[in-house]
Amino acid sequence: MPVVIGMRLTRWQLRLDILHRLAAHILHSVGEAEALLSLEIVGDTRMRRLNHTFRHHDKTTDVLAFATREGPGPPSTLLGDVVISLPQAVRQARRHQQGIDHELVVLLIHGILHLCGYDHERGEAEARRMGRRERAVLRDVGPVPRLLV
Repeated sequence: MPVVIGMRLTRWQLRLDILHRLAAHILHSVGEAEALLSLEIVGDTRMRRLNHTFRHHDKTTDVLAFATREGPGPPSTLLGDVVISLPQAVRQARRHQQGIDHELVVLLIHGILHLCGYDHERGEAEARRMGRRERAVLRDVGPVPRLLV
């Protein structure tokens, strides 16, 4: 279950080895231990551009997920791409009075669940279902390690 992580931000440094292990643990927890995941950590400008291009929302957001298995073509081991805006995650962590490490893990879980077919935007019942699954995976991950250097 390879996890490929990309990050070109220079303002912050993340412990990518620990983030890699966390992503692998989350994939295992959701039953996708053999899947390939691409994770990109970006800034607000890149996230805003992606959000505008793919969702037609001209603003930044915290996490986007691009599921590979939903598209046409033969089955793939690539589950998809999760993109997280680190500056947005920092702002949300402050607003939620959580640590940035916790916020990053929550966003990663959220993105991976989207890749697995969960979609809170389909209605209240689906949002509750996704929320329950997010909390269960977060419990399975256990104590969130320090990710920000």
